[in-house]
Amino acid sequence: MIRTLGRVDYEPTWRAMQAFTAARDEATPDELWLCEHPPVFTQGLAGKPEHLLRDIGIPVVKIDRGGQITYHGPGQLVAYLLLDLKLRGLTVKTLVHRMEQAVIDLLAGYGIAAERLAGAPGVYVGAAKIAALGLKVKRNCCYHGLALNVAMDLAPFAAINPCGYPGMAVTQLSAHVHHGPAANVENVGAKLAAQLQRAL
Repeated sequence: MIRTLGRVDYEPTWRAMQAFTAARDEATPDELWLCEHPPVFTQGLAGKPEHLLRDIGIPVVKIDRGGQITYHGPGQLVAYLLLDLKLRGLTVKTLVHRMEQAVIDLLAGYGIAAERLAGAPGVYVGAAKIAALGLKVKRNCCYHGLALNVAMDLAPFAAINPCGYPGMAVTQLSAHVHHGPAANVENVGAKLAAQLQRAL
C-alpha cells in the first residue's frame, strides 16, 4: 500500500513508523510512505556529533536508523519502506541494493547517469550524492528508507559532513534536467513508487 503524506513533521512520522512496525504481524500488508519534511537534520545510531559542523538553527533529531547525519527539507522526496523482510525473503543487503537500483533506474528515465559508490551507501551522480539511504530492522521488519534530492535548497548540507563524509558534494535531480516537465516531489514520487514496487 502506498501512502502519500505530503509535507509532514519529521518526529511524528518517525514515531508512526515505529508504532506501525511494533503493531504489525504476518498478516499486515507492507506499506510505502512518500513525503517531504520541513528542514531537519537527523542523526543515526552511530552518528558522531562532530559531523554537525555548525549550528544554523535547524533542529537535530537523534533517531534509530543506521548511518550518520543527513538533512531533510522541502523539495526532497522521502520514501519510507515498511516491509516484512522475512516474508519477502530479503536480506538487508539485497534490499539496499534494490532500493539503490530503483533510484538509478528512475534517474535514467530523466537521462541522468547515476551509480553506486563502493563502501558508501546511496546513489551518486559523478562524485555528488543525490540519494541517501538508512534503515532500521526490528523483528525482521524494516522502516526508514531513502531520501532523494529533487528540487531543494542544498545549502544546509554545507553545515554537515553528509552521511559522515567530510566535503561530500551533494546534487539534485533538478540540476540535471534541462528539458521536459519540471521535476517536483509529487511527480517524481509517483515514478519512484513504481520503480520500488518493480524492484521489490
